[in-house]
Amino acid sequence: MSRDKASTMDADLQKVFGNPVPELYEAAAGQDASPALARALELRSFLALTEEQVARVRDRVHADMDPDRDMGELSADKLRFDAQWLEAALEARDGYRAALGGLLLTMPPPAQQERPVRTAQFRAIATLPPSAATAPQRAGAARARRP
Repeated sequence: MSRDKASTMDADLQKVFGNPVPELYEAAAGQDASPALARALELRSFLALTEEQVARVRDRVHADMDPDRDMGELSADKLRFDAQWLEAALEARDGYRAALGGLLLTMPPPAQQERPVRTAQFRAIATLPPSAATAPQRAGAARARRP
């Protein structure tokens, strides 16, 4: 996808996951990759691609509006189309930024991400007094039914 293209949220990804983006892509390719990392990088790739689209439309509009350009080459229809395209690309960018930002907010700090989850296993150690240790002889015996 867009591994080589920068995105506006690369610093946030590095801060949350603790490594530069290229290293995160390498880690995501491994068998032990977390689903959250894979999802974050997928969103980041979409964001980088969308930001590239925004930049292309912006640059095209700037080139069309260059003061040295012939006024006869200006086209209102072309500019309207570029405005619609830019609006769609900006909406997509905002959506990807919001989704990625939301995901990053739910991530634990980098120091806590690498530790395996441990569950405590408590053992109850109790000794019964000798009198309670032996059960009465009829304990658990079924009663005979009376006719």
